[in-house]
Amino acid sequence: MFLTGKLCNFIFINNSAKYLFFLLFASLFVKGQDIHFSQYDGSLLNNSPAFTGMFNGDYRVGAIFRSQWQSVPVPYSTFSMNGEARIKPKSFTNDVIGVGLMFNSDKAGDTRYKTTQLYASGSYIYSVADSSLLFSVGMNLGLAQVGFDYERMTFDNQYDGSQYNAGLNSNERFDWTTYNYADINVGGALQYKIKNKHVFTYGLGLHHLASPVITYQGNKTSRLDFKIANYLRFVTPINLRADIVAEALINKQGKYYEVIPHASLKYYINRDNNLAVLAGLAVRPRDAVILRFGYTNKTLQSGIAYDINTSKFMAATNRRGAFEIFVNYIIKRPPVFTVKKRVCPVYM
Repeated sequence: MFLTGKLCNFIFINNSAKYLFFLLFASLFVKGQDIHFSQYDGSLLNNSPAFTGMFNGDYRVGAIFRSQWQSVPVPYSTFSMNGEARIKPKSFTNDVIGVGLMFNSDKAGDTRYKTTQLYASGSYIYSVADSSLLFSVGMNLGLAQVGFDYERMTFDNQYDGSQYNAGLNSNERFDWTTYNYADINVGGALQYKIKNKHVFTYGLGLHHLASPVITYQGNKTSRLDFKIANYLRFVTPINLRADIVAEALINKQGKYYEVIPHASLKYYINRDNNLAVLAGLAVRPRDAVILRFGYTNKTLQSGIAYDINTSKFMAATNRRGAFEIFVNYIIKRPPVFTVKKRVCPVYM
């Protein structure tokens, strides 16, 4: 999770040398305002609400956790979890409705700057008769809270000439230390299967359509920037035992960009049961090289990643970036057996 100048200006408003140094340093590699994950395929609803219900099954549950910069005095942590269901009304033939809930929690810095989000998602998914092509549109509505721990902050005015004195007045004023706002995101997605072998997936997410205000001092010009997220994935077999998985996430928020390409080799122990292991590499340019490993078994998908920091901040991190783990599980209900009744003709 990276912070833009808007949020950093608040978090480090105490003007202490330590925070000011970090603020100036962070501005060199900042990419966006929102939380992010290196394993972005492990948290698809954070990319686009159109992925709600876009899976082969009845229910999907998942969670992802990221711990960043453990070598810095205060580590950063991000957690997300989601639950989804597919609903097929009797009047529908090739289309279904997806519904879901997503919860995000993010903590950053000495002041424990915290972001908590809860989103309700809905989508409409349509597939052609042979299921080679499907597309969806989706929306989620959410409530979010951001805040910080004022007691953890120190200010220049509390320096008495020889040491820090918590009893001195900071002469700083905040109208409040937490702020609530509503959020709305929309998106679209499609999946195309070529000869039932090669699978291409694309998702588009348009986030923060209303650009909600986030302020602690009544400044209505401080807004969360609109974000465009593009997710691309292509899977193709190279033989009976292995697939190549290629992905990319391209985000633009305000004036910042984030591009994360990724490629992995998926080796099948048993292709019929989707029993496989994955290993690959992703790159966040000028920030990190990401080692990725995964495991799948039937409807279970899991992954572990480690970011090796390559930015100028590595002087503080000693190249240690982030550890991340996720798991997704799809539940399929057994088919309902219906007894077929045959009407015997009555002969007069």
